[in-house]
Amino acid sequence: MKLAPSLLVLGGLATALSTTTIATAADLHPLEVKLLAINDFHGNLKSPGGIKIKDPADPTKTISVPAGGSEAMATLVKEKRASAKHSVFVAAGDLIGASPLLSALFADEPTIESLSAMGLEVSAVGNHEFDKGVTELLRKQNGGCQSDKACLALHPFVGAKFKYLAASTTYKDSGKTIFPAYEIKTFEGISIAFVGLALKGTPDIVLPSGVAGVEFHDEAATVNALIPELKAKGIESVVVLIHEGGFPTGDYDECPGISGPIVDIVKKLDPAVKVVVSGHTHKAYNCAIDGKLVTSGDKFGTIVTDIDLKIDHQTRQIVEAKAHNVIVRTDTYAKDPEQTALIAAYEKVAGPLIERPVGKIAATLPKAEAPSGEIALGDLIADAQLAATKAADKGAAVIAVTNPGGIRADLVKKREDGTVTYGDIFAVQPFSNNLVTLTLTGEELDTMLEQQWLNQPKPRILQISKGFSYTWSEAKPAGEKVDIASITLDGKPIDPKASYRVTVNNFLADGGDGFKVFRKAKDQLPGIFDVDALEDYLKTAGLIEAPKLDRIVKAP
Repeated sequence: MKLAPSLLVLGGLATALSTTTIATAADLHPLEVKLLAINDFHGNLKSPGGIKIKDPADPTKTISVPAGGSEAMATLVKEKRASAKHSVFVAAGDLIGASPLLSALFADEPTIESLSAMGLEVSAVGNHEFDKGVTELLRKQNGGCQSDKACLALHPFVGAKFKYLAASTTYKDSGKTIFPAYEIKTFEGISIAFVGLALKGTPDIVLPSGVAGVEFHDEAATVNALIPELKAKGIESVVVLIHEGGFPTGDYDECPGISGPIVDIVKKLDPAVKVVVSGHTHKAYNCAIDGKLVTSGDKFGTIVTDIDLKIDHQTRQIVEAKAHNVIVRTDTYAKDPEQTALIAAYEKVAGPLIERPVGKIAATLPKAEAPSGEIALGDLIADAQLAATKAADKGAAVIAVTNPGGIRADLVKKREDGTVTYGDIFAVQPFSNNLVTLTLTGEELDTMLEQQWLNQPKPRILQISKGFSYTWSEAKPAGEKVDIASITLDGKPIDPKASYRVTVNNFLADGGDGFKVFRKAKDQLPGIFDVDALEDYLKTAGLIEAPKLDRIVKAP
């Protein structure tokens, strides 16, 4: 049977209308992609306790919410991904390093395995990824057992299933990046580029010898230089994962005001970048900066940032980006069985060491700074390091100094009798830095103290042992903060020309945190690990009371 010409025309018109309708629907309904983001996990497979937020009942107060850990995080991530047709799980660095003993004892392999199991896909490199040097970081990505702590527990290490990205970190000799600059994910024919960056200042805050041979370039300039390359591949949607951050004034899921390096970086980024996942400052925020969504998810796995993207099918550009910082509540999200099994397997090996008693404290010793910059816990650590080296064979130490960045947690009184364990003190000092006793002149001691303010994003007040003291003035310019006449040892002014034996950790001895004066030191003598010095001190000191904060004086 033949159709009449008029029916053929109508049929063709119906087909055309149907095609037009489909095309219009695609335009009206942009591609939706969910991003789930974390940062600064630092190997916290178990909950660190929680997160402080504004009290919903009274915003003038704060409350602590139980949160964090891989078991609850894995469940949250699975639930969020199950609700979305398209999703990507990303991170902004410092997934490892400065980790609790459960992860650190095994070269952070448990953390790599944990994040791989929960489906992490890409991550920027943070400064703590470089704690053990570039070679060890490459092993974390690629696998293998060529490490002093590797493959100690369960099985050979196969490496991360997720990809590290390092657009701004290159080898000096070749100019090539140590990891790929970006990763491309494609959904329904539309691609999104994820560019990963370490912070430019990484060499100043890690062991300098660990990053010898590599360079860290300007973050914004690196991204902007990649945009033409990405556009040439037809990619118009760009997400930046950067291990640098800011300091907000609001609660965990808002941003009434933010300062810090991330603000200037974001303002310099090409307009093609619509989303920036940040980290490093251990803060939580959800911001709009210069037309870009900028997020950060606190630290230690207490928050997963849930980001919803809408991408136009024709322009392939992100036309909408919204985020919510979701607290990984341990009283809400069930424990993921795979993560529970992983933790149990490593705890079986590490448990006896973690729970080994080492001493007693009368009250929690905080890592918070007094107005002078002195830290009660810093005093204790410095005293312990002096005690460990005051009888050194090659000139006994008379002063001990430690960097505040090496103090990673409060020493918490968890038990009624005040007992602290090796796991507790390792959480405070997780880097396993060796002590080094060296010789400085009195004049170099003054230089050391002045370098607390020189070329620093904010003052890095060194913690000092009992008997050593000085006064500094906020009103004085950098380089003149400390009057050398105020520097005393056992109540007597130091002699600028005399020599003094000083104990530091190997991070400082190598010039870490910008304290380059230590590189000039003579007669360097290596010692035990810093955490072992603290253990030895606690074992013999009896019940530890909080030291008086009278060693560092801030002039009015």
